[in-house]
Amino acid sequence: MILKRLFLIGFLSAAAWAMPLGSSTRAAIPAQVQQIICVDYNTLKDSPTGMALKQQVLPPALKKFEVALRGVGIDPDQDVDELTFVSYRAGKQGVQVVGAAQGIFSMDTVLKKIRLAKIRPTKYHDSNIYPMSGGMEMSFLDDSTLLFGNGTALRGALDARDGYAPTFDSDSQMVDMMGSVDSGTVWSLLDQQGTQNMLHSALGDAAQLTDYDTIKKRLLGSHYTMNFSDGIKFDLDVVTSDSITAATLSSLLKAGMLYRKLNATPLEKTAMDSTTVDSDSSNLQIHFSSDDKQFQSLLHSDLFAAVSK
Repeated sequence: MILKRLFLIGFLSAAAWAMPLGSSTRAAIPAQVQQIICVDYNTLKDSPTGMALKQQVLPPALKKFEVALRGVGIDPDQDVDELTFVSYRAGKQGVQVVGAAQGIFSMDTVLKKIRLAKIRPTKYHDSNIYPMSGGMEMSFLDDSTLLFGNGTALRGALDARDGYAPTFDSDSQMVDMMGSVDSGTVWSLLDQQGTQNMLHSALGDAAQLTDYDTIKKRLLGSHYTMNFSDGIKFDLDVVTSDSITAATLSSLLKAGMLYRKLNATPLEKTAMDSTTVDSDSSNLQIHFSSDDKQFQSLLHSDLFAAVSK
C-alpha cells in the first residue's frame, strides 16, 4: 500500500498549479506554518489533465473558498490568477487555514458590492474585515489581493503581517525549501511535523519494520513539484538530516513497492513502473511520470478513489 498512500497524500497536497508567492501574501504567513499550497488558475484552465485532476481530488477547502469568493462577486475561473492556501499552527486553537486570492479583480468593485448589501466592516489593527459566506471573513492586503478565512485564521495572519507575531520568513528551513520549488509550475511545502505524519501514513505497515520513531526525528521537511507541460511529472523530496536516513527510507520504500507489486492490479503495476525512489545526499526523492492518457486512466482507478470521497 506504500505507493498508493504516497499518491493519495502527494497528489492531494500538491493538486495545485502555482507561481511564486506575491509579496503581500508572503508577509501575511505566520511563522508556525504547516503547509503552503498555491493555485495558478491560468495554468489550470489551460490543462485538460489538470482540470480533470482538480475535479477528482478537489480539497473541501478549495470548494468552500471558491463559493465564498463568488459570494463577494469574484469569479475564480475568470478573476483569480493565484490562490494560496496556508495552514498554520495556532497553539490551543489548533491548525488554522487562511486563503489569499490575487487577480484582476478590483478592491473598489468588490467593496461597492458589499456596501450595496449594507454590510459594514469591523476594524482590526488598521484593516477592515468584512463577513463572507460560510462563516468566513475577508480583508484586502492590497488593491488586488484578498485575504480570507475564519475569524481566528484571518486575524492570526493579519497579526503576522502587521508585526504582532513572527512571520514565515523567520523559519529558515521553510524559506530554504521554498527557494527550491517556488519557480516551478506546481509547488507545495510541508513542515517537519507534517512531513513526519505524511511519511508515516505513506509507509503504512512498513513503518513497523523499522524504528520509525527514531527516524522521523531526522525528517526536516518536504516539498512537492508537478509539471504538466509534457505529460505528468510529479516529484516529492523529503529533506532529512543525513544521507544514512535518506538511504534507509529509500530502501524501505523500494522494498514496500516490490511487495505491493505482488498483489497489484495491472494499472497499479503500471503506475509503480513509472515511479522511482532514490536518495541524493540527505534527500529522499520520489519521482513519477506519465503521459496524459495513462494519467487520465489512473484518475478514474481505485488508486484515487479514496481521494474523491
